[in-house]
Amino acid sequence: MSLGVDTRGGERVTGKAAEDMGSPNVYLSKSDAAYAEVRRQILSGVLAPGSRLAQYDLAESLHMSITPLREALRRLRGEGLIDLDTHRDARVAGLDAAEARQLFEIRLSLDPLAAELAADRRTDTDIAAMRGTVESLLPVTKKWGEEGLVAHRAFHQALYRASHNDALIHLLDDLWDKSDRYRRMGLHLPPGDEPRMRDFGEHRDVMELVIGGDSAGAAALMRSHIQRSLTASAIEALEVQD
Repeated sequence: MSLGVDTRGGERVTGKAAEDMGSPNVYLSKSDAAYAEVRRQILSGVLAPGSRLAQYDLAESLHMSITPLREALRRLRGEGLIDLDTHRDARVAGLDAAEARQLFEIRLSLDPLAAELAADRRTDTDIAAMRGTVESLLPVTKKWGEEGLVAHRAFHQALYRASHNDALIHLLDDLWDKSDRYRRMGLHLPPGDEPRMRDFGEHRDVMELVIGGDSAGAAALMRSHIQRSLTASAIEALEVQD
């Protein structure tokens, strides 16, 4: 992440951290910039669950002092992504079956709603965006790894935006972020490629239902799609561990 000082005293954030904030050039405090970047690294798996954070090294890599980084870590603790103890030791929070299930249950309600609204409200622009993401899809398997996950998200984001409900879009984007750690865990579980290839084909089926204006069909297929997702596989594995 690169930081540049603005004449107004803020920080110009570019690159991935800026994308996470919704704009290619966003002026933030150093604490906000640290929050965005560390959160991205946790959710993407760059910082592994349970790993210790060397705070001074991390601050140096972000080109800032320790104070704004610690402010950012306190915010991330509030989101359940960081564990901080009384000695200021920081670790990335471990994966938790209860959290994964809670996120999953919310998506089971909201993703079908987004598909239903998209079928009622999609525009020609939305349809073009969905078609483009479907053409770029890759199976979410170990073979394709991160590329598959990124392409998978792009389709769901295009569908969310076709709902034309900004509050719903924001909620689903946040849920997607917080589910990413569990999704990546599911990617490495042993069920095999067959369920993932079925998942791959369902995206096009959902899109065709949305384009055809079949709101009930799109919602029903999306619900079953979520029920067989990588997060569902991760929940089962975590609950066995517990």
